Amino acid sequence: MTDTGGPLEDDATRALRTLLTELDACTAQLEQAKARAEALLAARASGLPWQDVVGSEARPLIVERISTVLGALSTAGHAWRREQAAALQAEDVSINRIAAMFGVTRQRISALLREANDPA
Repeated sequence: MTDTGGPLEDDATRALRTLLTELDACTAQLEQAKARAEALLAARASGLPWQDVVGSEARPLIVERISTVLGALSTAGHAWRREQAAALQAEDVSINRIAAMFGVTRQRISALLREANDPA
């Protein structure tokens, strides 16, 4: 138990907290990308040619923001899934049951658990 009386802060909990932090950061990045896309659309609607619209876009480009967000979510989501699988296994949930819960194969769960147990 922690000082607050809750469960211990385990790897799965830390991975979930990290995922939440990434979701917040990614939401902000996507809001910025959306605002930029709306501005480009307005510029195009005002009659500017695509060359001027695209040429005036500041970096990071919309597509660069989206790529960054996808990478960050993929990394954080994978870590969460890996630690979640390890936490379930620590609670004696079978690999087959974890696979069913995640909607993946037992081989995929085995691979996740190998990653979780790899000290590197």
